[in-house]
Amino acid sequence: MRLLEIHRYPVKSMGGESLAEVEIDGRGLVGDRWFAVVDAEGHLASGKNTRRFRRHDAVFDFAATTGSDGVRVGRADGDESWPVTDPALPERLSGAFGVPVSIRAEDAVPHQDAGQLSLVGTASLAWCAERWGGSPDPRRIRANLVVETDEPFVEDGWVGRQVEIGSSVLRVVGQVPRCRMIDLDQDGVVAGVGWLRPLGQERGTNLAVYADVAEPGRLAIGDEVRLNG
Repeated sequence: MRLLEIHRYPVKSMGGESLAEVEIDGRGLVGDRWFAVVDAEGHLASGKNTRRFRRHDAVFDFAATTGSDGVRVGRADGDESWPVTDPALPERLSGAFGVPVSIRAEDAVPHQDAGQLSLVGTASLAWCAERWGGSPDPRRIRANLVVETDEPFVEDGWVGRQVEIGSSVLRVVGQVPRCRMIDLDQDGVVAGVGWLRPLGQERGTNLAVYADVAEPGRLAIGDEVRLNG
């Protein structure tokens, strides 16, 4: 198996960036979801409502990239962008969101969900698209790593095992339960046919797996993916 795609999301829930290679530290992909949009009640902007998150769909109208001058944020459909540290950025975002928001770096509360990164197999995405229609683009599920696979959902069997990619070692910790976000147009992808309802009926909403970092390192597109344990 080979690693086919790498996706990083510098600001949680915004559009992200595709990479050829990336460093893995003890937290996950370096810089992944390090920033988040936060509302006045301290909830992280997302496409769902939970104890930590608040539904602010305007977040999907923006994208974040990493350059030599750090993380920049701009409208997903425009050319203009601003440094994440720009003092005027919260006002711009608040105008788009319709409520006061700010943008903050991670502190004591992690911005990640139930794992430090996520991984999906190409066969799983293809199976969903063939069965239900819609786009198989991994950006609709915001997966960090896309692995070339021949068997749908083979990655579910990796839970509890270690995966070596490049010089890094990951520990697969569980399946990823999905929410309405997979049916939203985001990050340049038009979802098309919704997957959430049939995914709930046939797979308990699970698609892709979470992994934590066992050994930091570096990985790149084309690296062999090796299972241990």
